Amino acid sequence: MHHIYHTEGIILSSSNRGEAGKLFSIFTRDLGMIYATAQGVRKMSSKLRFVLQDFAYLKIDLVAGKNIFRVTNASKTNMLEQITKTPETFRVFSNIALLLKRLLAGVEPNEALFTDLLDGLSILEKTNTKENLRNIEAIIVLRILNNLGYIGENEILQNLIKSPFEENIVFEASKSRTMMLRQINKALKETHL
Repeated sequence: MHHIYHTEGIILSSSNRGEAGKLFSIFTRDLGMIYATAQGVRKMSSKLRFVLQDFAYLKIDLVAGKNIFRVTNASKTNMLEQITKTPETFRVFSNIALLLKRLLAGVEPNEALFTDLLDGLSILEKTNTKENLRNIEAIIVLRILNNLGYIGENEILQNLIKSPFEENIVFEASKSRTMMLRQINKALKETHL
C-alpha cells in the first residue's frame, strides 16, 4: 500500500512526457520542490487536464515512486487564478518560478518560504502599476533568498524581510529599492547557480 501525500502546491512548469503524460515541477507546502508525473493528463477524457496547468495553485495528492512522485488527484483552490491573465503579472510570476526552480533542490519542506511566496503572489495578482510590480517582485525575491539563508543581517531591510507580507510593505520597498537590488544581486552571486 502506497502512502498518499495530501498537500498544496504551485506548478512552476511542465513538459510533455510519453504519449499523453506530463512531468511537473511543483513547489509544495509539505514536501518542498518535487517533480511529479501524471499519466494520460493530455487526453481529452482526463479529469485532471484543466486542473494541472502551469502556475496553478492546487490541492494535490501524490504518491512517492522510486525516483519521482505521481499525481493521483488534484483540485483548484480558487486562488491565484487571475495572476496569469495580464502579461505584466504573468512575466513576474514566471521569473519567480524560474528562480525557485534554480534555487530549490530535492525534497526539503520550507513552509515559511511557501507561505511567504503565496502571500506575495496574492498581492502581485491585485497589482496593476509598473512601479508596484517591480517592488513586489523585488520583495518576493528578497524573501525567497532570505528564507533560503542567503541574506544576512541588514537593519535597513529587516522590515521588508521579517514583517508580514501585506500590501503596505510595497510602499516601504520603493524607499529601499536600491539597497534591496544590491542585496539580491550579491546573494544571487553567492549562490553560484
